Amino acid sequence: MGNAMRGVIAFIPSEHCQRFLVGDLKEMPPDRTLDLSSRQLRRLPVAACVFTELVKLYLSDNNLSSLPAELQDLKKLQLLALDFNCFEELPAVVCRLPQLSILYLGNNRLYSLPRELRELKELNTLWLETNCFTVFPKVVCELSNLKTLHLGYNQIQSLPKELGGLEELRSIWLAGNQLAAFPLVLLEMHLLAVIDVDRNKIRYFPNLAHMQGLKLVIYDHNPCVNAPAVGEGVRRVGRWADSSDDEQDDDGSKVASETTAEVTEVHPEEEHSI
Repeated sequence: MGNAMRGVIAFIPSEHCQRFLVGDLKEMPPDRTLDLSSRQLRRLPVAACVFTELVKLYLSDNNLSSLPAELQDLKKLQLLALDFNCFEELPAVVCRLPQLSILYLGNNRLYSLPRELRELKELNTLWLETNCFTVFPKVVCELSNLKTLHLGYNQIQSLPKELGGLEELRSIWLAGNQLAAFPLVLLEMHLLAVIDVDRNKIRYFPNLAHMQGLKLVIYDHNPCVNAPAVGEGVRRVGRWADSSDDEQDDDGSKVASETTAEVTEVHPEEEHSI
């Protein structure tokens, strides 16, 4: 089916037409994974919620702004990808998925999160990059098992002190926000392995040498007057890092490549493409 035809059918609200976009959903996928990405869906057909053994559901790159209540029947779902959609608020039904551990919400229109999000006791990876947050969503601080938080490319100016209560958090990605100062709460989180504050407005970096778990700090593209002091073996990416300015310019592509490899070693994550 061509994209033009998909686009026309996507505007027809009937369940029959929406099911036409996703094909014949009659059998449980053998790998317990259902990928309905890039189907121009405006509604998730209820037929997709009958597979109660489903572990992974990819709905990326559609036109979704709501989800059916039947989604809560997927009690064994561990990964839900809702990035690149049209959500202005997170549907409450998502918070009723008890085994959910990875949630992709990037590239939507979110500006807040519901209090019910704290019910996701197993959540360890949360992607919220490229949304409309101007204030850090405090409910995130109640996700006690959270290990990885992506909040880049929003409009956040500060982090709450309650973030320090996330003892399992190992990597925090805050590039492209409006941080005018390095968040002091991060200095208390000694087990953080990755801190990314690239492309903010930070002018001065405190000493990070006491952070025993730190492996990588990215601070490039800030109007800073110093580089953060770090412990032995910690990788810095930014001005006045371990190499000279000339070497930084000459090896820019190499630095980016090596950084990606190191981050994977710090906390292997399941990636998905659309």
